[in-house]
Amino acid sequence: MTADRTPDTDADTGTNTGAGTGTGTGAPDDAAPGDRTPLRIAFSPCPNDTFVFDALAHGRVPGGPALDVTFADIDITNGLAERGELDVLKVSYAVLPYVLDTYTLLPCGGALGRGCGPLVLTREPGADLTGRTVAVPSERSTAYLLFRLWAADTVPGGVGEIVVLPFHEIMPAVRDGTVDAGLVIHEARFTYQHYGLHKLADMGEHWESTTGLPIPLGAIIAKRSLGAGRLNRLADSIRTSVRAAWDDPEVSRPYVMAHAQEMDPAVADQHIGLYVNEFTAQLGEDGYAAVRGLLTRAAAEGLVPALGPDALRFP
Repeated sequence: MTADRTPDTDADTGTNTGAGTGTGTGAPDDAAPGDRTPLRIAFSPCPNDTFVFDALAHGRVPGGPALDVTFADIDITNGLAERGELDVLKVSYAVLPYVLDTYTLLPCGGALGRGCGPLVLTREPGADLTGRTVAVPSERSTAYLLFRLWAADTVPGGVGEIVVLPFHEIMPAVRDGTVDAGLVIHEARFTYQHYGLHKLADMGEHWESTTGLPIPLGAIIAKRSLGAGRLNRLADSIRTSVRAAWDDPEVSRPYVMAHAQEMDPAVADQHIGLYVNEFTAQLGEDGYAAVRGLLTRAAAEGLVPALGPDALRFP
């Protein structure tokens, strides 16, 4: 098993390739031949994703599929999904309307919750963003949809230029005055003060106060062509992997910290605590309502195509 080895990096895309294959325990003896082929999966190196997939990637889920893992930031995985290049991907919920002909939304494994929304940061407290330049991690991200819905309600004059930057470059760009504001995600919630920055607004607070729903951030999708049986086994395996990580978090720690991009272990634990929750194990009624609510509101603003009535049905 090679899932622990240091991944090689593709300098052109920033994608970590050769991240290793977790051989798992193999498919059940009565599985179809295709079930024994490793699933090509891409997710971020962020602690919540490595925590969720640790047991599955390292063969500790009985009957779980083998995985051929690639690590990549969300903007890259969104693009991979739009090109249909891998079997399973962690993507922004914002990209779902563009890929649901090829992929289905899994009812587990993703990031959705309360009090975990993206933040808008500025150098000065209470800044006015009218006509200002804002850095965002992607224009096809849930964070961006939440930002645009917030701006439509609170910046009547409209923001100015949108600049796409890798998420780890956004806070330095705001601090250095390269941009006027930045939309940040993940562990930046816990570290932005280190850059001397101020929270202008919390996109999650705005979303929750206007809808009462949890915040949909990242989704796990898989190719419909895998078939219902294999998709259901994959979902069951992800749930088992999540529960295994909850039962003994220390087992996943080496995998989490090996890919945590120089993150302090305490911040990694905060990150996991915020983004891995009951919705990770099962979206449930509230989770599906949040996803459909976000994408319906975004479609009404002309930000994404409208969803069909059965678009989110699994498998």
